Formats: sequence, C-alpha cells, structure tokens
Amino acid sequence: MTIAFIRHGQTDWNAAGRMQGRTDIPLNDTGRQQARDAVDVLHDVEWDVIVSSPLSRARETAGIIATGLEIELGRSYDLLVERNYGVGEGLTMEEILARWPDRDYPGLEPLDSVVSRGTAALQQINDEYQGRDAVIVCHGTLIRYTLAALHGQPLDRIQNGSVSTVDLVDGQWRVLCVNGTMLDALV
Repeated sequence: MTIAFIRHGQTDWNAAGRMQGRTDIPLNDTGRQQARDAVDVLHDVEWDVIVSSPLSRARETAGIIATGLEIELGRSYDLLVERNYGVGEGLTMEEILARWPDRDYPGLEPLDSVVSRGTAALQQINDEYQGRDAVIVCHGTLIRYTLAALHGQPLDRIQNGSVSTVDLVDGQWRVLCVNGTMLDALV
C-alpha cells in the first residue's frame, strides 16, 4: 500500500501567517489552484481513493483532487484534524512569542498526541482500504511530525498543496518523499 499525504491548499490565514489549527478556514483561490496542481503531480500513479481531515480546507482540496483524478472521494477522519493550537489560533507566530516566549500557551496540543493521531489514522486507513493506494489530504503539522516519527529524524516544513509519500513494507511504514522531493535527495 502506498499513501500520498497532501497538505490542503492555501487559505487566507496561511497567506497572513496565522495559526489555523482546528479553526475551520476555507481555501482561497490560490489554494484551489494548488489542489488542481496536485492532480498533475499525482496523475502518473493509479490512486484508488482519497480521504481527508473533516476541516473544510482539507475536504475541498480532496474533492478537487478526486474530481481531477476521477477517483473515489472517501470519508473524513477526525484523527487527521490539525493540531489544536488552543488560544494561539488566529494569531501570528510573532504575536504568540510576544505573549508566550516559551511557546507554552493554553490549549496547545502536545506533539506526541499529534503523532499518535497521525500514525493511528494511517493504521485505520490501511485497515479500511486493505492494500488500496490512497491519498490523504490533511494538515502541515500532522504530516510533518508523523513523517518525522516514521523516518526517525526531523523534517522541514510541509508546503501547501505538496505531496509526500509513504509505503507499507513488511508491516512498517517507510517515508519515500517529502514535499515532492525523494528522501534520498534531502540527505
């Protein structure tokens, strides 16, 4: 089974540098174009299904890609929702650091919780789709830290509309590429 993670397309809050977290901000026109561009990147592989986070920016991205690839738009998974940024949602990083220089602010979900949700979602999708190749549209923090945990080392930021892939070999997830770049090229 191969899985492609795609970060949802851009929103106005992404463009303004605001932390979105679980706040349900819609795609902007740039984000919709990023979703259409992702279709071109994914087109060379036979994907079976696309699933997503329930947040509208991820669902809309998934719908655009499903239509473009002419594949099944599967369900959404609560496990794939973005990290809860608590009272930091809607603020820029500069505003957060001015108020909480240590970045420890009320409601911030621990990263180990994010990784646990990401890996649990992979397992659930694998169980439900039994070897079918799937595209998952979700969020930057969840993708970044889940892939880093699977790979065993830190990874840089995940770009809006970018494609990162993993496959399942002998019961172990293996990271193949991040932001469209093969992992070997990132070393």
